[in-house]
Amino acid sequence: MRRPTHDANPGSTELGELEREIMDLVWRLAPVTAERLRSELPREPKESTVRTVLRRLEAKGLVSHTLDGRTFLYRARAPRRAVAARAVGRIMDWFRIGSVSEMLVGMAEAGMLDHKDLEQLIARLDAADREPKP
Repeated sequence: MRRPTHDANPGSTELGELEREIMDLVWRLAPVTAERLRSELPREPKESTVRTVLRRLEAKGLVSHTLDGRTFLYRARAPRRAVAARAVGRIMDWFRIGSVSEMLVGMAEAGMLDHKDLEQLIARLDAADREPKP
């Protein structure tokens, strides 16, 4: 059975290298200022560059900010695994992989998953099934 496309605009949340680096820091340090992000990046880009990237990440729905006085504090709008799942969904769409199980079999055949990984996945799925639904 063919899955529906994950995003109306599949490229809308693709991340460039600096965007990925900043998202990694936001996930680890939030709430975090643009200046702190800039100082944590390996190559310390200009402050205006960091602020531009943060605006793009906000437009993509990946981060949000609140005000603390006049200072913007940034947080991720979704956990890392949810963003990763959307990225995998885009890859599946791009390669026209019809199901998650087909993708997992391909990953196992490529040596990316072993029995332990799959057992952990099954245990997490079982636990999720037992959780009350909203």
